[in-house]
Amino acid sequence: MAQREVQQELSVDQYTLGLVGPDQEWAGTVADGGTIETYTPPGCWGPMITPEFRGGHEVTRPIRVENAEVGDAVALTIRDVEVTSLATSTGSMRERTEAFGDDPFVDHRCPDCGTKWPESIVEGTGEEAIRCAECGANASSFGFEYGYTVVFDEDHTVGITVDEDAAHDLAEDATELMDIPENSRQHPILLYAPSEMPGTLGRLRPFIGNVGTTPSVELPDSHNAGDFGQFLLETDHDWGLENEAELEARTDGHMDIPEVRAGATLICPVKVDGAGVYVGDLHANQGDGELSLHTTDVSGTVRMDVEVIKGLEIDGPLLLPNEEDLPFISKPYSDDELETGRELAEEHSVDLLDEMGPIQVVGTGATINDATENAFDRAGKLLGMSEGEVRSRCTFTGGVQIGRLPGVVQLDMLAPMDVLEDRGISHLVREQYNGLE
Repeated sequence: MAQREVQQELSVDQYTLGLVGPDQEWAGTVADGGTIETYTPPGCWGPMITPEFRGGHEVTRPIRVENAEVGDAVALTIRDVEVTSLATSTGSMRERTEAFGDDPFVDHRCPDCGTKWPESIVEGTGEEAIRCAECGANASSFGFEYGYTVVFDEDHTVGITVDEDAAHDLAEDATELMDIPENSRQHPILLYAPSEMPGTLGRLRPFIGNVGTTPSVELPDSHNAGDFGQFLLETDHDWGLENEAELEARTDGHMDIPEVRAGATLICPVKVDGAGVYVGDLHANQGDGELSLHTTDVSGTVRMDVEVIKGLEIDGPLLLPNEEDLPFISKPYSDDELETGRELAEEHSVDLLDEMGPIQVVGTGATINDATENAFDRAGKLLGMSEGEVRSRCTFTGGVQIGRLPGVVQLDMLAPMDVLEDRGISHLVREQYNGLE
């Protein structure tokens, strides 16, 4: 089927080899107002230990969106995220410096024969299992500093960590248990069979760690963010950047924000004609901050609706999370609160600004402080406000949350609905929060 033939519903099960950018092969074209369904392999650990990859994730090929042009935005309303893996392994990482050049996620090379991005084979299980197909050396760039293996219940509501014997048994059937898709090219991390902290129970709430639109230059998919993108500066590999200004081409798809889950709406910048929506890096759960730098990577399916917002001219994502995920002071006002507010306003002879809507502006940078400054800049541009007003509104009706260390944040605020209407997104806010009035 021709890539430019517009489809009302588009299903995608083809992936890149760790890159996002305008030169990647398109998966097809979805209608403005249409629906995308993806079947994605795990992100992070699988691609990280597979030396053929040029980035730390395995995301879908980009999807062209009808009518989307540079300067527009694309709203992705996430209808469903379903985990299909039955188990996974994760933990904090240890780098094998002999197996990469400048960047362990990107610049892979065999430590013995020197082949760059070598083809690899699997021999047995454990951290010695990933071998260079050319010379047989351990070619993986990563091992575990502290690692554990998790199995899920049938309904994916909880997971429990297992001991050494169970982890080894799971590793013997790693591809099937992780449900690695047919077109995926990664080795399953379950092969490593880590087994620390056995018997620990965790709640599951799946979300999408890397989702958004294509940057205007080719980047490793895991580095399409202001914090991980710092690793590209002054490097000698093919995706090295000379300075911070070149990183402005990013679209911040790699957020690792747990609130990017079923029921949320994500509004993404368009930096190439057609937008190039992509999806990857599903997680079964994660605490705020992703303090190990990694969490429970899983295969799964995503279904989301697509809408083009003309001329919004945003530089990074906006998030409209589920109402239950909003901080207390950022939730829409109840009828009782509004009535009390009107009485208080009348008593003090002031006009009540009663039409306010929750938004979260995503900011990224080298550190949490840099990411917050980035979010201030983005919010000020979006809303036509000074930094002082943005800071004040976020302090009085919002705040800042940490998506990922070292530098991804969500800047919360209740924004005036008339301003959001002028920007063409008030209808999304009203729909997200049950016809907000």
